[in-house]
Amino acid sequence: MSAKKLALGKGLGALLNSEYSGEGKSISSMQTNVVGGISNISLNQINANADQPRKEFDEEKLNQLAQSIKQQGIIQPITVRKIGRNKYELISGERRFRASKIIGLKEIPAYIKEANDTQALEMALVENIQRQDLNALEIALSYQHLIDDCNISMEDIGEKVSKNRSTVNNYLRLLKLPDSIQAAVKSNNLGMSHARAIINISNEQDQLIVFDEIIKKDLSVRQVEELVRKLNDKSNTQGKTEIILPFKYKQLHTKLKKEFGNSVNIKRNAKGKGNLVFNYNNDAELDKLLSKLLDK
Repeated sequence: MSAKKLALGKGLGALLNSEYSGEGKSISSMQTNVVGGISNISLNQINANADQPRKEFDEEKLNQLAQSIKQQGIIQPITVRKIGRNKYELISGERRFRASKIIGLKEIPAYIKEANDTQALEMALVENIQRQDLNALEIALSYQHLIDDCNISMEDIGEKVSKNRSTVNNYLRLLKLPDSIQAAVKSNNLGMSHARAIINISNEQDQLIVFDEIIKKDLSVRQVEELVRKLNDKSNTQGKTEIILPFKYKQLHTKLKKEFGNSVNIKRNAKGKGNLVFNYNNDAELDKLLSKLLDK
């Protein structure tokens, strides 16, 4: 049986060691871990990335991945950058890195990239954003990191992660929500669509009230949107201060309406400033209105 057939089902590590190492030598013994290549690197020589967007790792899923690696090997290499002699920093693949430690692997296949601090951060963030298992808040924080630390615009972020500008902005707006709501998004107890509806409420206290209603009553997105709409309508109505005309101007308004119809209106603010308006729909109405006014 050929070496290639023996390697099938054993993952990338087996393929590297059998098909590409030659004469049974390990890949690490043949290469000097050059930038741009794939090498087996000791796990002890790799530092985790402090700017990793994913801050929490599901232990059960990590153990499942560890058992898969134990059976199949590492299918996809991790990505690292060299930061010193026999020292590397993880750019992407932290779950594979952690799972490999769980089962006691000594080495892991890694693609070595050349990158400065900003480039490494950008690669780590973009790679993680494109994964499906990040929650909405982790994605939002990653976008903010790219803007603040990598000086990348929302348009450029959209191009890098294949999202339009409005989508990127919707995620960033999550970071303006109260901490308790952000925590619910982070723990997946509140969906992105629910959170987006809450964002449209300008008052933080009202945001928390709606959030509490969602949790207590398990409201659908449509129900939340309707609740937010009613809340905003009420707020807008209360925000408009109605100015009541003094009695003498009320009498004048009544007299003018009787004389000229509904085309007349008096508006006045609290300081007495305002306007007297005569409305008309066509030239004939204007002529009639002017005739009455001039005859007075």
